[in-house]
Amino acid sequence: MVSKGSGERYAGRIRVLIVGPSLEILGGQSVQAKRLLDGLASSAAVDVEFLPVNPRFSAPLRWMQRVKLLRTVATSVAYGWSLLRAVRHTDVVHAFSASYWSYLLAPLPAMLAARLWGKPAILNYHSGEAADHLARWPRSRATMRALAARIVVPSQYLVNVFGNFAMPATSIANVIPLEQLPFRERRTIRPAFFSNRNLEPLYNVACTLRAFARVQAVHAHATLVVAGDGSCREELLALAKELNLRNVEFVGRVAPERMGELYDQADVYVNSPNIDNMPLSIIEAFACGLPVVSTDAGGIPFVVDHGRTGLLVGIADDHAMASAMLGLIDDPELAREMARAAREECLSRYVWPAVREAWEQLYLGLARTPAEPRAATPAR
Repeated sequence: MVSKGSGERYAGRIRVLIVGPSLEILGGQSVQAKRLLDGLASSAAVDVEFLPVNPRFSAPLRWMQRVKLLRTVATSVAYGWSLLRAVRHTDVVHAFSASYWSYLLAPLPAMLAARLWGKPAILNYHSGEAADHLARWPRSRATMRALAARIVVPSQYLVNVFGNFAMPATSIANVIPLEQLPFRERRTIRPAFFSNRNLEPLYNVACTLRAFARVQAVHAHATLVVAGDGSCREELLALAKELNLRNVEFVGRVAPERMGELYDQADVYVNSPNIDNMPLSIIEAFACGLPVVSTDAGGIPFVVDHGRTGLLVGIADDHAMASAMLGLIDDPELAREMARAAREECLSRYVWPAVREAWEQLYLGLARTPAEPRAATPAR
């Protein structure tokens, strides 16, 4: 269940085990884990391996993953056993983390295994729900303090959130693969909009649909492509019908390597979450030359500089969002200026060369000071 990222180990190199969701669970963590593995594969200092928190079962046992409760138990047992075997032979454990129960089921066991074998563990926390998680789950805070040698987050926003709980965190930005994201300067701005978020309540894609309805009242030929899937899919389809929307296409889950085509076909990227951290989709839109309209949820103002690299509106304000969308169509020069500034920022902050040294130096520093095995605080 452990996949190698850089082949045979050479003397003096650091062995890093990255623990996170595989691309079978398509989301920001799985995409970033894959990009980190790809970047480290050519490292002169690090040998990297990957252990999925969602291991695939062999064909005779795959039926268990179709039964909800049995799937959770069987996956947890298989994951835990893989951890115990893999962590023993590594120097640093790098565990990707979300919030609440996801934290308990995935990174916490990885950090416990690291403590058992006396290995340092990095908690790489990516959730925009961090403030609520840390406030309401004090035992999660206790286990993070006890087990994580370092807490790493992708934005200054999360550095501040953890700091509010007296928990120091380091920011290392998410990265994007420019080779998969075609850049196009848009001379005119068509009313061709794109949304790329999971269809879950916290991302409030309904706000995008309502804003698009206002835009379509002005530009009857306007189009909207909605990528992603989730628990709100049927509700959103019904809302599109209720609003009498035309030219709206729900394309479902899209593999990361195909996403560039959808960005390239659009002229404005729209994002309307109620809770968020550092959306990869915004950075990808920057790379493709798409002007961005987004709500100012969570850490987004740390990514989008309002008026310079994009336009920000209030949470759940579809009227303001529609006004911003229409403003970009009416002022293509402003849209181009923002897209150019966003592209420049993307090239300086969100590509592998900009973060490679930070990751390598972190791994090297921790490998020289391994954690001492000791009892961990029980998780809530």
